[in-house]
Amino acid sequence: MRWDGPVPRGGSGAITRALVAHLEKLGGKVYTSRRIDAKTWKELGGPETLTLFDTTPRALLAIAREHVNEGFWQTAKKFEAAPGVFKIDYALSQPVPWKAHDCQRAITVHLGGTYDEIAAAEDAVARGRCAERPFVIAAQPSLYDETRAPAGKHVLWAYCHVPNGSTVDMTERIEAQIERFAPGFKDCVLMRKVSSPADLEAMDANLVGGDISGGAMKVRQFLFRPSYATGTRDCICARLLRHRAAECTGCAVRMRRGWRCDRRAERGLRPSAETRLTGVYTEYASGTWTRLHPSRMSLLRLAG
Repeated sequence: MRWDGPVPRGGSGAITRALVAHLEKLGGKVYTSRRIDAKTWKELGGPETLTLFDTTPRALLAIAREHVNEGFWQTAKKFEAAPGVFKIDYALSQPVPWKAHDCQRAITVHLGGTYDEIAAAEDAVARGRCAERPFVIAAQPSLYDETRAPAGKHVLWAYCHVPNGSTVDMTERIEAQIERFAPGFKDCVLMRKVSSPADLEAMDANLVGGDISGGAMKVRQFLFRPSYATGTRDCICARLLRHRAAECTGCAVRMRRGWRCDRRAERGLRPSAETRLTGVYTEYASGTWTRLHPSRMSLLRLAG
């Protein structure tokens, strides 16, 4: 295997810390543990300031319903969530004992067996059922980042798709798939943390029903995301911008939406010295980055 996705040394929180540090150098400040609802948004200036929403379409409606155009409203209320995911985080006594040598060196491993098995697993989820042999995506960052685990130990996370909001415990099925391709895996498990779709939504209010894709990847919805109805694909009204996976191009081209949103803001939509970004973010506490509770949102304010 010659190519693999990179991982940040020290965990994803390292990216957050770097971004926050850069923002603070520019005079900005990050506010956490504060819920932004319709009332709070208006108290903070509401539509009088440029606001960037890192939320689902329905969350945006709940905050700024009076300020979105009819096209967005009609599209957003029909917006369909994607399947959810069931995720497990593992602490391991050793690296995963993959049978395939290449898998022993890869950060990310896709476990599905044959093409027909993968197709059958995803088809089952699309039809509202949990697959007996799920298509599992696993990542083992501690192979290349020793800060992720104590010396000699390793970490692994794995997830599979399930119907949105599913309550089925997929632990045994996920572990059976890993064990299938890595005999002896279960003997390596020191601890596991299971996250159901409901747990993921509780951690991040944007992950509705465990949907990490920002909406169903159906052809029409993929092309005509809610903000597309305005004709600009960025702007819902003069001072509201969106840049999440629920925006076209969806989750496949991650940075494109933020780049387009920033370009739109730079072209003269900044009506004051203040810009806000609402969404659910991480916070730093006792040396560990953790997700905010679903009842709390974060506010980011950029000084002029």
